[in-house]
Amino acid sequence: MGQSVSTAKLTSHRDCNHSQRSTSKSAALICPMQAEEAEELDRSSIDGLSDFISDLPDECLACIFQSLSSGDRKQCSLVCRRWLRIEGQSHHRLSLNAQSDLHPLIPSIFSRFDAVTKLSLKCDRRSVSIGDEALVLISERCQNLTRLKLRACRDLTDAGMSAFAKNCRGLKKLSCGSCTFGAKGMNAILDNCPALEELSVKRLRGIIDGAAAELIGPGVAAVALKTICLKELYNGQCFGPLIIGAKNLKSLKLFRCFGDWDKLFPLIVDRVTGMVEIHMERIQVSDVGLVAISNCLHLEILHLVKTPECTNAGLGAIAEKCKLLKKLHIDGWKANRIGDQGLIAVAKSCPNLQELVLIGVNPTKLSLEILASNCQNLERLALCGSDTVGDAEISCIAVKCIALKKLCIKSCPVSDHAMEAIASGCPNLNKVKVKKCRGVTSDGADWLRANRGSLAVNLDTGEHLDVSTSDGGAQDNGVVEFPPVPAVQIGAPSIASSVMRGRSTSFKLLGLFNGRSLVACTLRRLANSNGSSRS
Repeated sequence: MGQSVSTAKLTSHRDCNHSQRSTSKSAALICPMQAEEAEELDRSSIDGLSDFISDLPDECLACIFQSLSSGDRKQCSLVCRRWLRIEGQSHHRLSLNAQSDLHPLIPSIFSRFDAVTKLSLKCDRRSVSIGDEALVLISERCQNLTRLKLRACRDLTDAGMSAFAKNCRGLKKLSCGSCTFGAKGMNAILDNCPALEELSVKRLRGIIDGAAAELIGPGVAAVALKTICLKELYNGQCFGPLIIGAKNLKSLKLFRCFGDWDKLFPLIVDRVTGMVEIHMERIQVSDVGLVAISNCLHLEILHLVKTPECTNAGLGAIAEKCKLLKKLHIDGWKANRIGDQGLIAVAKSCPNLQELVLIGVNPTKLSLEILASNCQNLERLALCGSDTVGDAEISCIAVKCIALKKLCIKSCPVSDHAMEAIASGCPNLNKVKVKKCRGVTSDGADWLRANRGSLAVNLDTGEHLDVSTSDGGAQDNGVVEFPPVPAVQIGAPSIASSVMRGRSTSFKLLGLFNGRSLVACTLRRLANSNGSSRS
């Protein structure tokens, strides 16, 4: 009896789904892929138990996939054909190892990931990269691309970049580094991509140096450009027409670009008046350039990093006119050409200052006291490599800087007395970092923690190995990259990610060194104990 009842239930369930099967079979004449998905849905219902996940709309399933990690997304794509299709269509960001072996895989990759708008192509410097044909093929399949990042794609030429630009006219962000195409390829991007907002160029080897260099820009992209970052270029000034023509430019970053920028800045600020952020690192600029920059009345962020020809006079000119300044970073490179005079000018004219970083600058209590008194909104302060910042200066900061939240002291002649002053001052302080200050002991840091329980204290006496990648404090390198969200690494077995391999190798080496030091320490202890027992 039980067998006949269960058989009847199963028969009735099959009869109820008979119409659905006939519909899916007829759909096979239109789309075989949909028919296969429909058959999978039929198999998901057994003895009246429904698979509710299969009832979710594609849009909901895509939102779920987007909240998962890259590894989990790959696992989900193996569940069924429907999940494979939705997972691929919901991928808007893709990162590929751009070796030459990638070329034959491009059609299959972009058949699955047909909605990519943000693409990163990176090649190992010791490998052969993709060429023009591969880039053109990608551009034909990703015509909705808005962001492109190229790294070490040395086989790309001006012709390939020109063809790419014609196919991807909606490009908004371009970042290229260690590539060999030249001015013609860059001009093709600027002439065909009117929506381009951010441009980052690093080590572009195809740009010719000297009088014969071809100028870059402005092109139709100059109207929309808001951020330009140039880094390590032999002839960065060939981008002059582009910078001058970018009337809506907000951020300009120049890192180690050769040439006399004093001649170009007056032309730039005469046409571009709305700049908010300027970074200059290791470029040839003097007070002449700073005086020109002072005409940017909306300037809020200024970085002067290792520009030894800039003095107190130039900084004073900036302070006098740029009264909206909020962030100021100065790396004086121990040149002692910027000091109390320039900082006092900033303190008197820039009351909105919120962040001040001084590296290789020697301020005294005189300028720091005026800064603390006049800049009531100062929240972040870093003093690095200063020979004049001692306990008295830190005590002044502790008393005067009421709004200070973060304080960094590195390689300064301070002692535990400075920690005591911090404990009784700066009521809004929540983080203190003390590094390579030999006068500060662990007892002083512990005392500070005990008296300010909510304060995060980070003490590094410099006795251990310093693995910091910065050569002068926490400095931003200025390269425009894509936000760190889950990406997919795809390619042949020989196209494994060199970046991840390098990182894992580094961690293994660090572990190996730590292990060796542990073994060496153990052997020394054993030797000492044996020696003492023998004696």
